[in-house]
Amino acid sequence: MNTLNGQVAIVTGGAMGIGAEIAAELARQGAKVAITDISPDKAKAIISKIQEEGGTAAAYFHDVTNAESSLSMASEVEASLGPISVLVNNAGVSKRVPVLDMDEYEWDRVMDINLKGTFFTIKAVLPFMLERAYGRIINMSSVVGKKGYPEFSHYCASKFAVLGLSQSLAIELAKTGVTVNSVCPGIVMTPLHDQIVAEMAEAQGISFQAALSNFLSNVPQGRAQTPADIARVVTFLAAKESGSMTGGSYHVDGGMVMS
Repeated sequence: MNTLNGQVAIVTGGAMGIGAEIAAELARQGAKVAITDISPDKAKAIISKIQEEGGTAAAYFHDVTNAESSLSMASEVEASLGPISVLVNNAGVSKRVPVLDMDEYEWDRVMDINLKGTFFTIKAVLPFMLERAYGRIINMSSVVGKKGYPEFSHYCASKFAVLGLSQSLAIELAKTGVTVNSVCPGIVMTPLHDQIVAEMAEAQGISFQAALSNFLSNVPQGRAQTPADIARVVTFLAAKESGSMTGGSYHVDGGMVMS
């Protein structure tokens, strides 16, 4: 069943990893997908996959840290694909840095992409949704947006803030037909997490596999999540059937965080 048939969905940072799988799953459900990235050429592989499966997708340049870039992207998507009804704020970065080693540049880099980028993109897309009294905004937080984690203070702070932003907007927009929800992935083995595990292994003087095993010991189910696990939850929140769900944060984490 194509629950998103004909709708237009934007996925920021959708060229790789979780974002690429979200884009593919939205397309499988009938959405026309705008994949935005600071390097849109990186989206060629996922666009080819979507097209091979009979879906529609296109790539757009988008620097989420720049308000003008966000406005330009939203207008371009509206003009080329049609009315935007779904926004998935997926673009994000992380890096393991002990707080005393963290400089202002690294703090600002993570905050600018993870938090300011979410704000700028919502502000660019929301007027189109309000004009039609319908929209689904899904913001990517994390389980570390619910529970602090050592040596990731900037990342945790940005993901806690995404939840606060999402809850505030959900209340502000509650009567407009636009919902705002968050998804909190746990350990998902993507290039981003591979880098984090590698950094942990180096810091502890152990193998990558040993560091991964330590990482997964925090997961009651005993396994990492997959990008497809995340994409299925995002796709449900993007559908009309989720209309009574707003302001929520939904864990896809194998039981790591239960509140």
